[in-house]
Amino acid sequence: MLDDNRITAVLGPTNTGKTHYAIERMLGHRTGIIGLPLRLLAREVYDRIVGLRGPSVVALVTGEERIVPPRTQYWVCTVEAMPAGMGTDFLAIDEIQLCADPERGHVFTDRLLHARGTRETLFLGADSMRSAIAELVPKAQFLRRDRLSELVYAGSKKISRMPGRSAIVGFSVDNVYAIAELLRRQKGGAAVVMGALSPRTRNAQVEMYQNGDVDYLVATDAIGMGLNLDINHIAFSSLTKFDGRRMRPLQPNELAQIAGRAGRYMRHGSFGVTGEAPLLADGVVDAITNHRFAPVKKLQWRNSGLEFGNTARLIAALESPTDDPWLTRARESDDLMALKTLSARDDVATRIGGPQDVKRLWDVCRIPDFRGISHAEHAAILEQIFAYLQQYNRIPDDWLARQVKRLDRSEGDIDALSKRLAFIRTWTYVAQRKGWVDDETHWRGATRAVEDRLSDALHARLTQRFVDRRTSVLLRRLKQKEGLVAEVNDKGEVTVEGQLIGRLEGFRFTQDKTANADEAKTLRAASVAALAPQFHLLADRFYNAPDTEIDFTEQGGLMWGEHAVGKLVAGDDALKPQAVAFVDDEAGVDVATKVQRRLQHFIDRKVATLFEPLLNLSKDDTLPPIARGFAFRMIENFGIVPRSEVAAEVKDLDQDARATLRKHGIRFGQFTIFMPLLLKPAPTRLRLVLWSLANKLDEFPESPPPGLVTIPTEKDAPKGWDTMSGYRAAGSRAIRIDMLERLADMLRAENSRSGFEANPDMLSITGMTLEQFADLMQGLGYKAEKGERVKVKPAPVEDAKAVEGEKPAEEAKPEGEAEASQTPAEVTPESEAPKEAAPEAEAPAEAAESSEEAPEMEVFYTFTWAPKRQGGGERRKPQGKGKPRGKPQGKRPPRDGAKTYQARPPKKEKKIDPDNPFAAALMGLKDKG
Repeated sequence: MLDDNRITAVLGPTNTGKTHYAIERMLGHRTGIIGLPLRLLAREVYDRIVGLRGPSVVALVTGEERIVPPRTQYWVCTVEAMPAGMGTDFLAIDEIQLCADPERGHVFTDRLLHARGTRETLFLGADSMRSAIAELVPKAQFLRRDRLSELVYAGSKKISRMPGRSAIVGFSVDNVYAIAELLRRQKGGAAVVMGALSPRTRNAQVEMYQNGDVDYLVATDAIGMGLNLDINHIAFSSLTKFDGRRMRPLQPNELAQIAGRAGRYMRHGSFGVTGEAPLLADGVVDAITNHRFAPVKKLQWRNSGLEFGNTARLIAALESPTDDPWLTRARESDDLMALKTLSARDDVATRIGGPQDVKRLWDVCRIPDFRGISHAEHAAILEQIFAYLQQYNRIPDDWLARQVKRLDRSEGDIDALSKRLAFIRTWTYVAQRKGWVDDETHWRGATRAVEDRLSDALHARLTQRFVDRRTSVLLRRLKQKEGLVAEVNDKGEVTVEGQLIGRLEGFRFTQDKTANADEAKTLRAASVAALAPQFHLLADRFYNAPDTEIDFTEQGGLMWGEHAVGKLVAGDDALKPQAVAFVDDEAGVDVATKVQRRLQHFIDRKVATLFEPLLNLSKDDTLPPIARGFAFRMIENFGIVPRSEVAAEVKDLDQDARATLRKHGIRFGQFTIFMPLLLKPAPTRLRLVLWSLANKLDEFPESPPPGLVTIPTEKDAPKGWDTMSGYRAAGSRAIRIDMLERLADMLRAENSRSGFEANPDMLSITGMTLEQFADLMQGLGYKAEKGERVKVKPAPVEDAKAVEGEKPAEEAKPEGEAEASQTPAEVTPESEAPKEAAPEAEAPAEAAESSEEAPEMEVFYTFTWAPKRQGGGERRKPQGKGKPRGKPQGKRPPRDGAKTYQARPPKKEKKIDPDNPFAAALMGLKDKG
């Protein structure tokens, strides 16, 4: 043990400025060396000292890097790579509490016991090492440093609610990547920092975080070892880790080491948990926040007095025990395991001739397993390197070139690039060993170049996978509180700072299709400030837009051009629907109110225009009470009601009430009471929407295409759809209400007692074939009987001319007898035709037989009234011009029987008194008629 000369232990929690203090003390001496726990931290300290003293006097020595200028004064190293016997004025070891680490602790313990500066020695670390240092280094002085800022516990937070400038800590590569992916979707991205990254990749990732390109950092526990980052909050995604042998819970001092990275210098920090990590126990929280931990009782130790006589003696020296109660022998490390494996192989044993060979084998076994492969594979590589060193006293250039060239490929995903980086680190380490290669400068440069290319490619892949550049640009500009200007083109595409962030569809912002659902929230939050002016300008333009630019859909949607801007919902009154605007919350209350008010104005005017007759009816206070009640029925049924549903109310209406209602455009049809003006396509379309709203239908039925007299009946249509569409179902088809009433007028002129046939006018008005018309009539309550007869050919032209202008005597009968004189086959079924008509009907058939030509037959239907309660419309007593002349005979006819009527004798005309002063005028009017 060297003579102690001003040995000081600077102890305290994180963020006490210990490393900064050590750098200042070192630069106060002519020469110095500092050992750090991680190559990442070593690179950070190296860069800082180079900035203060220049690169010509500062060396960096790690397992994979070796930068040693000729005039080196200050050495920055990892603890394992510290050159022995340097004799510098100053020496410092950082994170000295790692003496208790099961894997690396023996190296730190060796430095604690043996490494000294000639003028000053500093040991930096946690206060839990005070007792151990005081016992093992009796002359050490202690300097207590308190934390510069407060550290508070923030409990559990979801990643979606994680504050900015946070670091989420994971303990496996898969866990780190999963968290980073989630942050990309929800927060725009995250930087990734792991001990396995090359310094170049790590620095690029940290720079991206430090300059604000991303607001989150995902890291392993490597950030707990002195990395000075701008972190406000630390969140643990797990409280257990795999230590190389087993999964174990993290100790309070380990948690504190990581949590202490939150809050730098005078800025306070916080820590907590996230994901599936349980809440920290109160005792653990108290220990972390008050920096009180159990003192270290045992330090890991391995004998440093090695014997290289043979491999057995070397192994025995490495495994020798200690009697010091403060020290415990370290568990078997990777280098000792490799030594045992190789020394047991005959090929290796035959190559070992003396202590120099044993020492060389030990140097080879200390090559770290950067690749993390199996012990056997790692041993195979070590055996090959040792064989070359023994055979050629160096590693052949061609063999090493093949190994390096195989890895010099920048394509592939993150996993592939990470594996190549781990492999190249092995050859970088080999190239750093003095005397192992012919041209050390060349191979150090070659392996470093490949590592840099792979590092840049890995950084690019990490950024591509875990950072949404579009969102991160917006977040950075928002954080800088600069005015963001959004541009919206004629397609509704929204760009900010040249980045396409999505589209405005009406007053709703929709993310770009390349983003997923989680990113949409981040994009919306990031772009709300930029879109705010656009929302207001768009609302002003919409408010002043004419009604012709706005429309409603058959499903109750409200459209402005091709964009949905709202929907209709049922109001207290069926004719007063309410408009609900589709406006993002970020647009603000003013925009939402303006859009809703404009939509309400539109639908109110649309109802007032299309349902003007119905609204006028509702406002008419002059209606008599009986008519007012009926008017209410019309209004609640949107101007169309089947007569069968209001038969009693119609019967109660007197002539004056009916006349008053007719003035409002109400037509009392045989089948339907309706307002003809409301049967037009536009009112029908709106009526179906209002009716669907009033009945709370999940899916609104569509209105029939305009102009069709009949439409197929819909089996799955909601009850009442045909009526609201302006149609009445009859058979397999539904007929338009107004055309049905015109057909009813024709039917009243027919003799439904004895039967009648459909004339061309009936088929024309319905636009149906004879078969379809028969189905329609049966749906209306008529009985249809099908028959066939010989088709009567038209008379020759000469016969027609001969009788032209002449009227047979039998056609001059009174009007009331005209129907009785028609051809029986055209009026009544064949079973009721007069017997004398039979010979005339059979004459053409006989003629056909005599000429041996088949007669041409035609199909006809005879219709008789046979109403059924569940069938067509209610058969009401015809009125007006079509009123039958006669009264029902006897008692009420059977339900299924046809009604019979007795002919009423013609009225006798009163003689006009020639002495009456109005006689002459009446006679003149009669003559004119």
